[in-house]
Amino acid sequence: MEIGDIEYMVINEIFYSLQGEGQLAGVPSVFIRLAGCPLRCRWCDTPDAQSPSAGTKYAKAWLCEQINRYPAGHIVITGGEPMTQPKLPELLKAIRRPGVHITIETAGIMFVGGLPCELMSISPKLSNSTPAHATVHESIRLNVSVVKDLLKHYPCQLKFVVDSRGDLDEIVRFVGQLPKVRPESVFLMPQAAERKAYLDKSQWIADYCLNTGFSFGPRLQVMLWPGQRGK
Repeated sequence: MEIGDIEYMVINEIFYSLQGEGQLAGVPSVFIRLAGCPLRCRWCDTPDAQSPSAGTKYAKAWLCEQINRYPAGHIVITGGEPMTQPKLPELLKAIRRPGVHITIETAGIMFVGGLPCELMSISPKLSNSTPAHATVHESIRLNVSVVKDLLKHYPCQLKFVVDSRGDLDEIVRFVGQLPKVRPESVFLMPQAAERKAYLDKSQWIADYCLNTGFSFGPRLQVMLWPGQRGK
């Protein structure tokens, strides 16, 4: 085994589903979930991927074989937090091929340059994400300078999880600190684990989007497969 082989990267799961969020919602995609995340979001729907050891080490050939099983031209690198993974550039190099669209999903807490991707999907964590007694989470959950660097170097979208109406002013303040961002590239997504809560919050979030020009962010995984792993 060569030093630097991506076999050393721990992958939590690989699955095929519809992209549930953002501008590519509804697009069939292969998801590669990496293990490890320093955040501890109160409403995290993948807590089993938080530990850096929460997964399996895969060889490059096996990984590419799994991706090629599916009839999709989109690959989503998610987590966990992909940008904290030292082997991320090697992973992207291994899976990249002509005609494939790669999205990297990140909380925007770390900048890595030169990554080959078509979309950097940034989901900054609002104060609604902080659980009780999580001082590390609170200290790192928002990093304006990192998000600015990502916006400068990559095609980006911003996604915010909205739990209450009070979150809306927090979003406006955060976006106001960034270089000019097109409102339609900012997606507001209802925080919910079940369909009823999702639909209840969707009504007033949709009205707010109509008044501001922000995009309403669907969460198809909540609507179609609430609570199911690998969706």
